[in-house]
Amino acid sequence: MGTDRENNKSSFFFNNLLKGIIWLIVIVVIFILLKDSKFIREQDWLHTISDNNWLVYTIFMLSEVIFGLIPPEIFMIWSLNHGISEIYFVNVLILAAISYWAGMLGYSIGLNFTRTKIFKKLYDKYLHKYESEFRKFSGFILFVAAVTPIPYSAVCMLVGAIKYPRKYFYLISLTRIMRFALWGFFIYQANNIPSILY
Repeated sequence: MGTDRENNKSSFFFNNLLKGIIWLIVIVVIFILLKDSKFIREQDWLHTISDNNWLVYTIFMLSEVIFGLIPPEIFMIWSLNHGISEIYFVNVLILAAISYWAGMLGYSIGLNFTRTKIFKKLYDKYLHKYESEFRKFSGFILFVAAVTPIPYSAVCMLVGAIKYPRKYFYLISLTRIMRFALWGFFIYQANNIPSILY
C-alpha cells in the first residue's frame, strides 16, 4: 500500500517535471533561434514594454496571480536584455520573490474567501481538478506545483482553502525560488549559444 502511494507520488512528480523540462526546452530553442533576428529587433512595441522594468514586473505579478498565464521563463529571457550577469540574476531573484508572494496571496485568498461566489467559481473552473491530488499527496502537490508547470498560485489557493498549516506552506513554497534559480541558470547558459536566424 505504502509502496503504491510512493510510486504514485514519484510518477506524478516526474510526469509534471518532464512537462516542465519539455516546455523549457521549447522556449529556449525558440529563444536561441530568434534572439538576434531582424524581426525581433524591429518590433518597437516589444522594446517599449521591455525597457520599462516596472511594467514588466507588474505584468509578471498579474500573470502569476492569475494562475501563471505567461510562463516565468519568458520573463527570465526578458532579464537577459540588460546584458550584465549580476543584473540578470538580481532580476531572476526579483521574479522569484514576486512569484513566491503571488503564492502567499493565493494561499490567503483560499484561506479567507472560500465562502464567496467568486472563489466557488474559481474552484469549479480551475481548482477542483487538483483537490484529489492534494487529498492523495498532501503538501507534496505544493512542492510539485512550485517546481513544475502546474499552476502554482491555483494550488496555493486550494492549499489555503483546505487550511493546510501556514508554516509548512511557507517552507515548502521556498522550493519555488529553487526552480527560478535552476531554470534561470539554464536560460543564462542558452544565451551564449549563437542564433542561426538573422
